[in-house]
Parts: sequence; C-alpha cells; structure tokens
Amino acid sequence: MKKTVAIVEDERDIANLVALHLEWEGFRTVIFQDGESFMAFMERNPCDFLVLDLMLPSINGLEILKTLRAKELTAHLPILILTAKSSETDRVLGLELGADDYMVKPFSPRELVARVKAILRRHGSNEVSIIPLGELEIDRRSKTVRVEGREVSLTHTEFRLLETLAMARGEVLSRQDLIKRVWGDDAVTHRTVDVHIKHLREKLGPSGQRIKTLRGWGYKLV
Repeated sequence: MKKTVAIVEDERDIANLVALHLEWEGFRTVIFQDGESFMAFMERNPCDFLVLDLMLPSINGLEILKTLRAKELTAHLPILILTAKSSETDRVLGLELGADDYMVKPFSPRELVARVKAILRRHGSNEVSIIPLGELEIDRRSKTVRVEGREVSLTHTEFRLLETLAMARGEVLSRQDLIKRVWGDDAVTHRTVDVHIKHLREKLGPSGQRIKTLRGWGYKLV
C-alpha cells in the first residue's frame, strides 16, 4: 500500500517538484499551499509523512509543528522541514520542536526523497522498543525516558541524542557522527552537540554520568 506524503508549501512549482520525485518513488502525495487547509485535512484524514515549509500564509510552519506534536494522533508523525530559513538558530528550533529532519532551499529533490525514506525506515524500526539501562529506561515507541520510574521531560532532540547513544551499545560516537544521526545536517556545529549533551546530563541527574566524554574522540553511553 502506498504511503501518503502531505506537502505544505506555498510555492506551487516547488510543491509540484517535490510531489513529482516522491511519486516516481512510489509515494502518494497531496499538496497544500497554506496551513489552514492542511490542518483542516488532518482533522479528517491521516497521512504517513509531512514535508513542511516554515513561511506560510495564515498559520506558519512552526505553529503547525507544535500543534501536531501536542496531539496524540500526530505526536509521532514523521516530519521534514523544507525552508529557505538557513540559520543554525532556525534549524535547531525546528528540530527542538519535533521535526525529524531539516532541509534548506535550494535543495536536491533526490536527496529529499532519500531523507524521506531514511526517516520512514527509522520510524518503522521498532525491533527494540524498550532499552533498559539499570535505573534508566528509554521507551522508543512512546518517546519517553524514565529514571527510577520517574518520567524525565526531554526535548525531541535530547531524546534522539540519548536514543542514538543507547542504540550504539557502548560504541564511541564522534560529534560528527551524532550530527549526522541526530540532526542530519553538517550545518550544526560541534558546540551545539556539546550544549545538548550538557543539558541531557543535567536532566538525567546521577544517571547523566552514564554519558561519558572521551577527549579527542566523542561520547558514549555506558
């Protein structure tokens, strides 16, 4: 059965280009040129993936993102932001609010399709749902983390960072590895990784000591 990709993009030529390449790869697409019509559609119809522009008429992309992540039915909908906003601040904000990936215009349609497929593979790979690490438990399905039974509030990016380290099973991951696996884009700096690791350790309390720094190499979770 074909997966449905919603494309919310006010530039018709770009929307058609994205749709064309996705349909060549076997996806079904539906295009919206404003946030209101898309949100009305989502009230009645599910979709499997969302390609979302940020600068839209009526409702901007970040508001759409926040609304979708706050609803149970769409909390885990795979979302790729496609936008002309290229600053690191915009990129980090989009990822923090729950986007799975972030691409900047101008873009390669073939790369976009490859990223869509990669995100869908990640969302479909739930062989390991619960990762128990002593007092620390990571639930990949519900995207929650508990320390000694108490749920810890993490941002979307912090969860993905912890999950990535846990799935590496003690392997040391360099900052560049983490950027590619968590943020998916080389434009994020090594300093951004360090800041997120710092915040993650603080939120995990004593369990944060499980995240080890190997100077000159990177990080690992023990």
